[in-house]
Amino acid sequence: MPRGAIVAVYPGTFDPLTNGHAGLVRRACAIFDTVVVAVAGDSPKNTLFSVEERVEMARTAFVDNPNVEVESFSGLTVDYAERRKAGVILRGLRAVSDFDYEFQITLMNRKMKRHIHTVFLMADYQWLYISSTVVKASAKLGGDIRGLVPENVYYRLREKFGYPYPVDPDVENDD
Repeated sequence: MPRGAIVAVYPGTFDPLTNGHAGLVRRACAIFDTVVVAVAGDSPKNTLFSVEERVEMARTAFVDNPNVEVESFSGLTVDYAERRKAGVILRGLRAVSDFDYEFQITLMNRKMKRHIHTVFLMADYQWLYISSTVVKASAKLGGDIRGLVPENVYYRLREKFGYPYPVDPDVENDD
């Protein structure tokens, strides 16, 4: 990494990665030299996908973006950011309720590592209602979540819940 390059760590469970997450990462790439999508391996949340699956899905989603790195981590985010020599922890906000929680975490992180700053980016308006939890619940019941998650994630969710891939009406079948 060139001297003076600004690295931002974007931590989360990404279970699964949504287009809201992906949009935030792409916008962050215009601000920071490197954005590390840091997939939390030890989370209090019950995850649908293993950490390895979540890393693989995120890597596939960002395969065409050389400014994005994806890896798993465990432990405190500020400790991970310090190990990665990142000066910034990136967080996305959808609503005021997100800010309240994130503000508390930011103050704790700042207490532990004053040299690591937190930067908040607002979610794009079309993703304000999207969360991994809502996407998983809809996918589990067979809901059409196309356009809410990257294409590779869409197919992994269909597979995970045992739904066949939808038939594309524009593709001829030899049946």
